[in-house]
Amino acid sequence: MTRNFLATITKEGRWYVAKCLEVEVASQGTTVEEALANLKEALELYFEDEPVPTAEPVLIAPVEVQV
Repeated sequence: MTRNFLATITKEGRWYVAKCLEVEVASQGTTVEEALANLKEALELYFEDEPVPTAEPVLIAPVEVQV
């Protein structure tokens, strides 16, 4: 079975950090492609022991904050 997940990618120092939005899994790499490949591997390992979440939509919305 295959399933698509959403990820955010941020640059933190020399690392790109990829975080899955649906489950608490993250990984990193020196390039965006490497971070996503590492996240894919981390998710596959995660789901060896955890159930796949139900396919509920993830809402993404901007939040305006005064700083």
